Amino acid sequence: MKQLVVATKNAGKVEEFREMLSKYGIQVKSLLDFDEPVENIVEDGETFEDNATIKAEAVSKKFQVPVVADDSGLEIDALQGAPGIYSARYAGEEKNDQKNLEKVLRELKEVSTGKRTARFVCAIAVARPGHATFVKRGTCEGTISEQPSGEEGFGYDPIFIPQHSDRTMAEHTSVEKNSISHRNHAILKIEQWIQDFS
Repeated sequence: MKQLVVATKNAGKVEEFREMLSKYGIQVKSLLDFDEPVENIVEDGETFEDNATIKAEAVSKKFQVPVVADDSGLEIDALQGAPGIYSARYAGEEKNDQKNLEKVLRELKEVSTGKRTARFVCAIAVARPGHATFVKRGTCEGTISEQPSGEEGFGYDPIFIPQHSDRTMAEHTSVEKNSISHRNHAILKIEQWIQDFS
């Protein structure tokens, strides 16, 4: 079984990757599986693609293994695309999911239902020793609810209602979420590489 390293310490994200890649017979490892710490990687890119590439290349270079890294976040049209690449730290550097979504709801307080359009964005970079890095983007369109609902998922899932649904992402099972998520859409775009790799 081939091993693929996902450049993250986010346990929720690791589990999503694990579930989505299991059908390819790939064993997913993450930065949580390495005793040797990865120095703080400065994600100073201007786009999701930039930041995913920075992470993937840094981890691949350190461990000399194939690595996938994603940078993902929420773009809200009424907020001119914010929080965007700052999604994880929108309410402060401590990366607090609850405070982040509360800030979004405050900022949309006066925005009517029809104008609360948004999308989850995921850019996945694949870095391999001796090969050029490539990046693919996936999206999931939807709207922002007026209050949080649901216990599944993480991040902004409790306030994001995907298109063609009347439930927030956090009210979907992990199987349902993974079939429509921005991360799954990005993985499908690198599927040929995954199949060749596995």
